[in-house]
Amino acid sequence: MSAADEILDIVDENDRVVGQAPRGRAYAEGLRHRCVFIQARDAEGRIFVHRRTPTKLVFPSLYDMFVGGVVGAGESYDDAARREAEEELGVSGLPRPEFLFTFLYEGGAAGSWWSAVYEVRCELPVNPQVEEVAWHDFLPEAEVERRLSGWEWVPDGLAAYERLRAHRTAP
Repeated sequence: MSAADEILDIVDENDRVVGQAPRGRAYAEGLRHRCVFIQARDAEGRIFVHRRTPTKLVFPSLYDMFVGGVVGAGESYDDAARREAEEELGVSGLPRPEFLFTFLYEGGAAGSWWSAVYEVRCELPVNPQVEEVAWHDFLPEAEVERRLSGWEWVPDGLAAYERLRAHRTAP
């Protein structure tokens, strides 16, 4: 089965399931679905940053400071977060990612999706999937901040990163 054939729950503006559709159709028609964003940090607190492969269905060849992806039909955000983190980092046995918050990402022509943001500590050696990750490294947060204006980042990841910064500084 290709990624475009994966079945997703379609949700309304309140994140309630209203139907199901293959991922390719959800993307093509801008149907609202669910995604997870996991910020992975190594033992030294550096952030896993990667460049997506040119074959990705959404935002090919752009940089991202999260691992993650779509939530499958009937799958919980928590289960999707662990699955996606382990798949994209190429590890098994990660601790359960810590849930932080959700937000509705409005991507204009790209559609919209409910987004759950997590963080996880990855002290294992990573071996990212070559089908998904063209380049990767763990970067200090200050380096990620310096690269925000120079690299082309996935827009939903930038939105999640901005919300995560605000979340961490909120009282």
